[in-house]
Parts: sequence; C-alpha cells; structure tokens
Amino acid sequence: MTSQPFLYVAVCASGIADDVGKLISAAQEEGWGVGVVVTPNAMGFIDRAGIEEQTGYPIRSAWRPPGIPASLPPADAIAVAPATFNTINKWADGHADTLLLGILTESYGLGIPVAAQPYINSAQAAHPAYAANVERLKAMGVLFGDYVPHKPKVGGGRDRYDWSTPLRLLRPVLEAKTEV
Repeated sequence: MTSQPFLYVAVCASGIADDVGKLISAAQEEGWGVGVVVTPNAMGFIDRAGIEEQTGYPIRSAWRPPGIPASLPPADAIAVAPATFNTINKWADGHADTLLLGILTESYGLGIPVAAQPYINSAQAAHPAYAANVERLKAMGVLFGDYVPHKPKVGGGRDRYDWSTPLRLLRPVLEAKTEV
C-alpha cells in the first residue's frame, strides 16, 4: 500500500459549514488524510479548534508568507463542500483572491481531481451565471454533486445536504491511490 492519500476539504461560508466535521470523519473512515482550507468568511462558521483536533492539521485560510513551510501535505484530491454561489462563480472565472480560490484555480493545471457539492438557494441557482459556470467547471473535469437548491430566506437544505457526495465522486481517486 502506498502512503495515505490526502484530501483537502475546501469549506465556503455557509450556514451549514458548521457540520463539515461529518465530511471529515467520513473521509478519514474511508482512508483519506484530511486537511481543511476555508474562505476567510467561513472562519466564522466553523469550530476551528475542533476541526484542527479532528484532522491533526491547522486550518488554512490565508496565504503563507515566503519562507514559511507548508502546513499541509500536497492534495491528492479536493472536496469543495459546501460550495457556495460566490465560490463557484469566482472559481469558474479564474479568480484567485483567496487561498481557497487560488488552490481551486491551480487544481486544473496541476491535474488534481476536484468534487464539489453545492449549497445554494433557488434564487441564486436561477442566475444565468450559475448554470454557465457549473458547466464551465464540469468541462474542466470538476465532479458535481446533485444538490437541489433550497428556497431562499428559509435556512433550508441542511437536513438534505449530503456531505458524503464528494467522497462518492472521488472514490475512484482514493482506490487508485491505495492499490497495492
């Protein structure tokens, strides 16, 4: 068996981001080492200490200065969950104004497999940029989950958000990395 494959869990600012521990636990149970990268706004939605204890790595949300060593191993795959309207659109347009977006935009050129499980409302999903950008990312090889947008302004969707979807989509990557 090769060394343990490493998964970056990329977390966007969302009302359900506090449940990301479910994805981390499931990934670890499947055999992934896990590190977490978040948008700066997502820091207010998560339990930083709890996640760092769960993964054994510091959460990354900002660029590191030159000369400071990387705190996470290189990613074998990336799971973006929850993937928000803002991140999906900026990522597809090639923006890299946060560490998380920089990692996502580089993933294409580096050949790192990425799976995204959106969490958006139906009003956002109706915007023409959203569908076009999801298609653009799919054309780049990004695997998308099947989340059905919830009604706006009701805080809905938490009960039917499937945190395991990115892992299911990335399972072939995990299996290839762990073959004897």
